[in-house]
Amino acid sequence: MTNTTAALVETLDDLGVEYIFGYPGGRVIEVLDEVPDSPITLVRPRDEREASVMAEVHGRLTQTPGVLAGQGPWIGSLGAIGQMEGRLSSSPMVAITEASERGEYSTLAPYQQSRGDYGGLDLPNILDSITKEHWFPRTPTETIRSLQLAFKHAVAGRPGPTAVILDGDAVHEEVPEDPTPPVWDADEQVQTWKAAPAADDLDDAADALADADRPVIIAGNGVHAAQAYDELEAAAEAYDAVVVTSYLGKSTIPETHELAGGVIGSFSHEGANQLVSDADVLCVVGCRLNPMDTNWQAPGFIRPDEQTIIHADIDARNAGWVYPADVGLIGDATHALTGLTERAGDDAGADPDAARDRAADARADFHAPACESDASPIKPQRAIKEIEAVVDAGTIVTADSGNNRFWLLNYLQTPGVRTYFGSGGVGGMGWSVPAGVSAALTTDRDVISVAGDGGFAMTMNSVETAVEYGVAPTFVVLNDTSLGMVRQMQEADGDIAGVEFHDTDFVAVAEAFGAVGERVTAPDELASALVAGKERNDAPTVIDVRIDRDEEMEEELTSSFYDAVGGLHE
Repeated sequence: MTNTTAALVETLDDLGVEYIFGYPGGRVIEVLDEVPDSPITLVRPRDEREASVMAEVHGRLTQTPGVLAGQGPWIGSLGAIGQMEGRLSSSPMVAITEASERGEYSTLAPYQQSRGDYGGLDLPNILDSITKEHWFPRTPTETIRSLQLAFKHAVAGRPGPTAVILDGDAVHEEVPEDPTPPVWDADEQVQTWKAAPAADDLDDAADALADADRPVIIAGNGVHAAQAYDELEAAAEAYDAVVVTSYLGKSTIPETHELAGGVIGSFSHEGANQLVSDADVLCVVGCRLNPMDTNWQAPGFIRPDEQTIIHADIDARNAGWVYPADVGLIGDATHALTGLTERAGDDAGADPDAARDRAADARADFHAPACESDASPIKPQRAIKEIEAVVDAGTIVTADSGNNRFWLLNYLQTPGVRTYFGSGGVGGMGWSVPAGVSAALTTDRDVISVAGDGGFAMTMNSVETAVEYGVAPTFVVLNDTSLGMVRQMQEADGDIAGVEFHDTDFVAVAEAFGAVGERVTAPDELASALVAGKERNDAPTVIDVRIDRDEEMEEELTSSFYDAVGGLHE
């Protein structure tokens, strides 16, 4: 017979799990005790927050569940960061954790007990608020079945995180050979099927797009989740529709494509926002249209009374949620876009030359005079253009929260799909560094992680993880020695406490971790450092980029629509 922990690891192996991202602790130690005898690799960063982000990014990039493992109190606290991001960014994850039970002592509030009894913590309640589903099985059979269901639910419908809380006794008990009810084969149990929109709804949507003069597709993160990149491009070309993206949808279409129009939103491209406002038909695909996307619902941006709105989403609750929709396409983005393309006639859609002209005009916003500046300290706009120069279709850029992500959104013109991912769900600082490590582990692609000095310092331990596991991403620190976005909200210096940082020597930090560190203060130095970092395969590179802290992100990037409703709700 097999005990529960061995059966858990066997199940993970059967489901094709390559990595577990986690930290040994509690009864999870007994699970990890089985890992060295399996083909699975444990990636152990320095804390559960970094592990949770790595698991989230693995799920986001592969659309198979990233596995997070660790002791209950820390999976429910530090590890909540990645799970929250996964919940709001539709990244499939499975957390394997425990409640630090102590058998007969559990009702007496032993140290770290978190199963919900008086005197302890309530981990099930915590996980209920940040995951799609969680299970707290009490027997070996329930435990194996729960793990299978966690994998199934993580990818069914809108992807997201799930969790299994191991019972203190069941983890070391034997799994019965022929239980009733049975435990099915793992591959068969976790199967899911993609939903497709109704044919009548596709007909109505296709008719609206075919008759449109200025159709625009708004592509969101749902296109990433479905990996419907070819289908998006085909639909755009079938209807001569310009494609703009949400923040999370950036790089669902190459931003060099002749129908690409940039990124919409409050601190994004003015031209992309104008395209949406001027459209007669809007086809929203896999985007919930949150306030940042909609310029906080500026009245002149999207106007349901004047525009036809088609809303395609995997979740029926999201279609027509923010704006009333004329047609809802409920199902996977792949099926929605394919269905539209199949219904397009030869004369469907807009004037092809006019559509491409409108898109080209909008793409001009990827450039600004400061992008050519040779000033030192480096203008952030120029820093992004130097990053862009080394980004090809085989590169992944991970972006943190704060000013850095808005500079990237506006001035990094991605040359291919799946080249840009950011922390835009819950949007926690410190995401980009472990995200970059996970992307390097998960793919064979070059990776550039971009963060401000605040975000980098939060999770810079992940540089050591990259060294330990033999991957070599380049970490770019846009360093203004401050919490830049908040500092720039001040009316005068000193108005807001806590916005200035100690000037940390990130070069010394990198070298202490076993990476290569370099500080740059001029654009040509940055260009050389980026090329060297990309070519370096034997160690990660940390580039401390001294940027001009007086470049006002809000002043330069606030859209006219966002300004009309007062600005800076972030």
